[in-house]
Amino acid sequence: MSKVKIKPLEDRVLVEPMEAAEKTASGIYIPDTAKEKPQKGTVIAVGPGKKDVTMEVKVNDVVLYGKYAGTEINLEGKDYLMMKQSDILAVI
Repeated sequence: MSKVKIKPLEDRVLVEPMEAAEKTASGIYIPDTAKEKPQKGTVIAVGPGKKDVTMEVKVNDVVLYGKYAGTEINLEGKDYLMMKQSDILAVI
């Protein structure tokens, strides 16, 4: 787990996406150009919430999020997604 010095504001969540699958269940290797964007990741940091929004996710939760959810950011050489809690579909 990485220690990132960033504190999301309001109902925002910082997520580290999981790696895309390298090969299919049948053993076929997937080239980088054909890999699907991951839709699962680990929560790295959570904002305090808003007056009318209680934060339901916490650090280290594994979550599912929408295919085009969040904003991609690069911190300390790693890629992350910053998204609103409402973009998260489920905690696994």
